[in-house]
Amino acid sequence: MGITLSERAATEVKKAMTEQKCPENTVLRVRVVGGGCSGFSYDLRFDESFDDKVDSKYEHHGVTVVVDKKSALYLDGTTVDYYEGLEKRGFTFDNPNAVKSCGCGSSFQA
Repeated sequence: MGITLSERAATEVKKAMTEQKCPENTVLRVRVVGGGCSGFSYDLRFDESFDDKVDSKYEHHGVTVVVDKKSALYLDGTTVDYYEGLEKRGFTFDNPNAVKSCGCGSSFQA
């Protein structure tokens, strides 16, 4: 199943890559790190490295998304979207593996 990047999120990622003048081989790395108010936090970053032995790679709307195998256990089936409203804007995570998440939406418990 893996991870999905919505078209709206892909548009924002491409815009950020252009603004930051990222090299052509840049990928979006999505991972889970310890911390946050619920135990785990989502981490998005640009990366130029990919290793078949430890990473899974997905293509969505012209963006290459990379997830390390450890994070993939917590992110399988997750959709990354982008929300823009009056009260907030940023990336959102719809994670079916999260049994509890905090109000900020950037940390969860699995």
